[in-house]
Amino acid sequence: MNFTGKYELQSQENFEPFMKALGLPDDQIQKGKDIKSISEIVQDGKKFKVTVTTGSKVLHNEFTIGEECEMEMLTGEKVKAVVQLEGNNRLVANLKGLKSVTELNGDTITNTLTMGDLTYKRISKRI
Repeated sequence: MNFTGKYELQSQENFEPFMKALGLPDDQIQKGKDIKSISEIVQDGKKFKVTVTTGSKVLHNEFTIGEECEMEMLTGEKVKAVVQLEGNNRLVANLKGLKSVTELNGDTITNTLTMGDLTYKRISKRI
């Protein structure tokens, strides 16, 4: 399954408590909570380029399945991670105590971030 496309955020669960736990300042949390972010994914075989634009903030990461890479977290911190492909539609990564699972089903991408007992879920649709 190919992940390439642009996806617009449709809904999210637990945004505020999760961002607080990550250490984002309250003003950034308040600004970001109602913005419909756009995620653009370009997949070329095992190589991925992911750009997430939330208002004026742009988060850009590139990785190759199964290879260590440096990824930027929501806080701006850069961490080393390995992204694995499970089945043909799930990308799984562990970033400094945070687990990210991105699953593609048709035109819907569900991204679930888990840190300890907190879970943040984002659902985006292809545009």
